[in-house]
Amino acid sequence: MIFKDRRQAGRFLAKNLLKFRGKQPIVMALPRGGVPVAYEVAHALAAPLDLVLVRKISAPHQPEFAIGAIAEGPTPEPVIDPRLIQALEVSEDYLEAATARALAEIERRRAVYLGTRKRVELRGRVVIVVDDGIATGATMLAALRAVRKHGPARLVMAVPVAAEGPLEKFRTEADQIECLHVPEVLRAVGHFYHDFSQLEDQEVIDLLAANTMDIGHVRRR
Repeated sequence: MIFKDRRQAGRFLAKNLLKFRGKQPIVMALPRGGVPVAYEVAHALAAPLDLVLVRKISAPHQPEFAIGAIAEGPTPEPVIDPRLIQALEVSEDYLEAATARALAEIERRRAVYLGTRKRVELRGRVVIVVDDGIATGATMLAALRAVRKHGPARLVMAVPVAAEGPLEKFRTEADQIECLHVPEVLRAVGHFYHDFSQLEDQEVIDLLAANTMDIGHVRRR
């Protein structure tokens, strides 16, 4: 299964989530790549769209390889893979500095994407956490744990594509998992999209604004 782009993947994923329409769900996206997918889900469910601000913590000299991740919150807690820390001989000083950089980027994105926007209340609601795919799963794991702290009535993880190994560990983190495609081999999420261009900050801002307009139209009906 190869998706044209993230928006198409979101439309396909939304079909599996229509059961939640009418139950006042909230859709939470992992920026930046998860936002176009989540926008289509939110549009189909007539649901508000918000962000889970989360960043991977990269291995030394390997910026694309995650040894962990950290998500926003009053007391952000990094999710670290101890096996990778040991195998790559990652020092405490490096880990501390990398975590600080990740938190700084989270704060930058909060200011740019959300500004003074009021955050959606998650307690007691069905919350659907969406990304464009899962390879190692570090960022999604941090995101789910951060959202769980807000006390949702039901926590759903939804992605178009995921590696089988990481997907299994989420069965104890989410109340429900929706995944369209679990390939035998997944080396990179981008291999399952014809267009996997990196999103710019403005595209995230525009999709959040479009969702606000969508919700406004629904309420005026």
